[in-house]
Amino acid sequence: MSIRILIADDHHVVRRGLAFFLRTQNDLDVIGEAANGEEAVELAKSLKPDLILMDLVMPEMDGIQATTIIKKEQPEIKIMMLTSFSDQDHVIPALEAGASGFQLKDIQPDELVTSIKRIMSGENQLHPKATSHLLANLTSKNKPERDLIEELTKRELDVLKEIAKGKSNKEIAGALFITEKTVKTHVSNLLAKLELADRTQAALYAVRNHLVD
Repeated sequence: MSIRILIADDHHVVRRGLAFFLRTQNDLDVIGEAANGEEAVELAKSLKPDLILMDLVMPEMDGIQATTIIKKEQPEIKIMMLTSFSDQDHVIPALEAGASGFQLKDIQPDELVTSIKRIMSGENQLHPKATSHLLANLTSKNKPERDLIEELTKRELDVLKEIAKGKSNKEIAGALFITEKTVKTHVSNLLAKLELADRTQAALYAVRNHLVD
């Protein structure tokens, strides 16, 4: 089945260009376009897309506000921030609002398609610049949450560390010499134990608790 996508960007040329390119992909379907955050929220309700490509800076309502509302009302919708800004003042709030990915607009078209598909398969997709700001910010100010970490088995902890490195289930399986099915089981278990919603939150958790080098 095709991935149903909503594009939210206040620049008409950007929206049109993205829509035109994505419609050339057999398994992607652009079902709507929004010119600001308010339109994105309304279209998310009526169209129920699988994924939203969300700009950060828009009139009426910005992408972070829109993401917060959409994820609260429809948590199953995946949101990827697609923006020109990679500073921590934009990255951190976007991820805290519930975005599953953060990419810059200079991303290669094929990489964008790959990121969309990976997000829909449950992976987090962060641009390297966004990741570096995230690491710097979270390692400096957040308090470790050791109690829940102690609930994890050694293997679940290993998987969590690999998630924080941005690896896919297949890559984690190869690194730890286990099957992808086993990786999926460990991911489900560690998310439940840590009371987290998805892999993006797991990656943030690992960084906060200094589990990555």
